[in-house]
Amino acid sequence: MAGPPASTLEPVTADRPRSVLREVSFLRLWAGSTASGLATWAMPFILGLAVLHSAITPTALGLVLAVRTVGFLIAVPVGGVLADRWSRRSVVLWSSLAAAVATPVLAMSLGRSVALMAVAGAVIGAGQGACRPAFQALTAEVVRPGRRQQANAAMTLAVRVTTLAGPALAALLATVLDVPTLLLGSGVLWLAAALLPPRGKPAPAPAPDGAERPGFTAEFADGVREARRHPWFLGGLVALAAVIATGYSATGVVLPMVSRDRYGTEAVLATAVTAYTAGALFGALLISRWRPRFQGWAALAALACYGFAPLSLWLPGPVALVVVAYAVAGVGIELFNVPWFTAIQREVEPRRLARVSSLDFMVSYGLAPVGLALIAPAVDAFGPGPVLGLCTLVCFLVPAGAALVPTARHFSRGGARSTPEAVA
Repeated sequence: MAGPPASTLEPVTADRPRSVLREVSFLRLWAGSTASGLATWAMPFILGLAVLHSAITPTALGLVLAVRTVGFLIAVPVGGVLADRWSRRSVVLWSSLAAAVATPVLAMSLGRSVALMAVAGAVIGAGQGACRPAFQALTAEVVRPGRRQQANAAMTLAVRVTTLAGPALAALLATVLDVPTLLLGSGVLWLAAALLPPRGKPAPAPAPDGAERPGFTAEFADGVREARRHPWFLGGLVALAAVIATGYSATGVVLPMVSRDRYGTEAVLATAVTAYTAGALFGALLISRWRPRFQGWAALAALACYGFAPLSLWLPGPVALVVVAYAVAGVGIELFNVPWFTAIQREVEPRRLARVSSLDFMVSYGLAPVGLALIAPAVDAFGPGPVLGLCTLVCFLVPAGAALVPTARHFSRGGARSTPEAVA
């Protein structure tokens, strides 16, 4: 029997099932997830405005953002266990409500109590962390298998659009609204994230009378065992962690320096970041329809494209080289993200999906601040050239090594038969 074509771009035909974007249940989920993402992005930007207006000090800003990150990282595994133990919809509801309630507390404590600001920031971070794996698992409940890649692409498109248009909108609103009011607006977004998503599947049946439910550690360890059943997941997670800890962190630290010292203008920084976001938008649009024959290999090759970003900063060249490299990195990151999320939703045992997703978020979000903290001292000690060279090699070589892991070709233990088209 002949194999599938090398790649396909899905045609739109009259007899094809309607797009996931026309399903009310998904649109409610999309709106709730988008609201949570916009609220997550808005908080540090609005607090940055508070520093510019002298409402808080830079030290207070750093403390609040730090405890928010700590709250996020602590809550991610907790949210994963709770979302597998109870209804995924209920975890989204209560975690988002916690962030919604803490946001007015943060607004009222601006300039009055740094300690209260820190507590509110930690609660908001915990709400953000707990809802992430729950949203991932709820997507698998609401969207049918054959449409999940399109659904995940729509989710990430929303994130990129808000990243591109959000700063301009916030700056515009800041001309007529004060900082506390803007924070209250982000609280309204958290309220929308809590109330908009649809119901998924019912919560798992409780343990029989007299039977003890496993503790948190045991349930989380069960999720780790499930992750270990999927070599492609472990290899891909290592590759993603390596790219985030090196390429993403290095470009975040070194790009402003190169923009100022090599090109003599901060416009290079703004243009490169915009090109990255625009590339990511294009990548999400492309992967919503494109189905590579070897999905896992294509995704890992796309992830390796992030190496062009530090490479463009390492090698002297015109501004256009940096801009194009960042656009390619943006395309690549979404050509990886969307199949990655879709494969997790397809391959992982549904009762453990939120816990495995929490491992993904713990590693990817957790290593970002670590990488950012280590890159600056490394640049001071060795100079930007060696650091960028090492980061470039890591971004290219580690995803290539992950492609050699068994089952990585299709991001599936079952081979090509588990592709989304086959499960539609």
